[in-house]
Amino acid sequence: MKQGVQAVRQPGQGEVHALFNLYNTGQFNAAEVRARALIKQYPSALVVYNVLGVALEGQKKFAEAVQSYRKALAINPSISEIHFNLGSVLSQLGRDDEAVTSYKRAIAISPGLAVAHFNLATLLQKQQLLDEAIQHYRQAVVIEPGFFEAYGAMGTALQQQGQLDDAIACYRQSLAISDHALGHFNLATALRDRGALEQAVAHYQQAIGLQPNYADAHNNLGEVFRDQGQMEKAVACYQQALSLVPGHQAASFNMAQFLYDARRFAEAIPYFEASKLEDWQERILYCLYKSGQYDLFQQRLQPLLAQDPHVSPFLATLSAHYAANFHQEDAYRFCRNPVDFVFHRGIAPLAEPESALLAQLLEDIQFTEIAERKQGRLYHGMQSAGNLFKRKEDSFRELAALIRNEVQAYAERFAGKDCDLMRHFPEEAEFASSWYVRMRQGGHLTSHIHEIGWLSGCVYLALPQQVRDGNGGCIEFSTHGDDYPKLHDDFPVKTVRPKVGDIVLFPSSLFHRTIPFHSDEERICIAFDIKPALRFARDALSFNSMKVMLLGAFNLLIAEFAEVSAWSLRVLA
Repeated sequence: MKQGVQAVRQPGQGEVHALFNLYNTGQFNAAEVRARALIKQYPSALVVYNVLGVALEGQKKFAEAVQSYRKALAINPSISEIHFNLGSVLSQLGRDDEAVTSYKRAIAISPGLAVAHFNLATLLQKQQLLDEAIQHYRQAVVIEPGFFEAYGAMGTALQQQGQLDDAIACYRQSLAISDHALGHFNLATALRDRGALEQAVAHYQQAIGLQPNYADAHNNLGEVFRDQGQMEKAVACYQQALSLVPGHQAASFNMAQFLYDARRFAEAIPYFEASKLEDWQERILYCLYKSGQYDLFQQRLQPLLAQDPHVSPFLATLSAHYAANFHQEDAYRFCRNPVDFVFHRGIAPLAEPESALLAQLLEDIQFTEIAERKQGRLYHGMQSAGNLFKRKEDSFRELAALIRNEVQAYAERFAGKDCDLMRHFPEEAEFASSWYVRMRQGGHLTSHIHEIGWLSGCVYLALPQQVRDGNGGCIEFSTHGDDYPKLHDDFPVKTVRPKVGDIVLFPSSLFHRTIPFHSDEERICIAFDIKPALRFARDALSFNSMKVMLLGAFNLLIAEFAEVSAWSLRVLA
């Protein structure tokens, strides 16, 4: 408790209670007018400045509220709750650094203020200071064990770090305290990322059961059905999301993607337009190009070529193919000659005889429970669901570290090349996706690119040795593929024959395919996409629309007013 600051004259109890009554009954403007009048009479009345601040907040006059809280703190800087209120308003104004300072001051005065730890953590998480954010979330739940929102938000921070098991544990703890829709939604996103698709379905459905109009949950449930190859159910979920929120961006994008994959290009374009998500403009260009609408393609391409820098691998593919098809110079600078940027060599710990890491990877792939993700381009094989390098198994984490070293070697190999791929090469790489692919007799992947990647790659763990056709099981690269309209055959092709323990890295804009092989032996590899960590923060935070749980503003109100003031916190709805 903090004592009110004594001044020459202070308002009487009746005056203060009348002011509180205006605020508590939602008469914010009247409370503001009355508070300003009282301040003229009692210029050192700290309590009035505070109520003026919350009344201004109630009217979204945040800049004026900042001034009021600062005047209160000038009278008495030792009241933690007013530092908290100031932090809340500064956060509303987007002045996050100042808000962080205010929350830290509140905590320095009152270390047991759980909500200050929580709000500070949400800002630190927003700034990607995840370790520090998690520390404050943990402090919040130590102080207040029933703080389910803090458990949930801590789960999202852990999930951003790739600590899926710890994130799942936090989500489950949050739900054990309070069974709420957002908790099931967040848990489902982590389970999906872990490859536990059936469990993810169950928790999205529980979220919908608790909140039937939860459009994001309907959409994400559709994405899991898509991963399982249940396209009728997936489309029904997208349509339900769109019926609840017309123009829902993620559901529009997913509907567009379904139509796009079905080659219903004319129907897909309006959904991409409505979504304005991710690479929607490139996908519209793809629809136009694949359907031979070259004039419209050119019209929509030109404004994108004028943008700088040139950092879209998908646009690079489209621009390069069009330029080659029509014998024009490619104006897109991402990587004009991507075949020259294929990197192939062995990874020592994997390539050495009787590699313990190789044996462990094969064992984990064989026995770890990971759901299958349906992949329309894969024949006679299976692909794992989730993000392999975000799992807890030591073998996957060790391989991820080795791959990061190889990415650094790639950067050194091609440093100084005249292309935006290398000019803007990520200083800190993030695995946007990673999965294993197991193929058997006749297995192959048809030609494709990785539209959402930057640098893509593959590590080979098992390869057929007794192939009956020369290049069976090899990986083939080209600037042509995916049945793009081809007016001639002047497109370069490069075939790489990998060995067990090899890694192949290449620009994500480059077409590649697995040549079919005929052998009784299995072909096993781990593929991945790497992206710049900050540029693609959406994958880390949202996992397709994951929400970080935030509490509303907490504000200081006077519970009683006498010679000593009692200060308390209350959540404002």
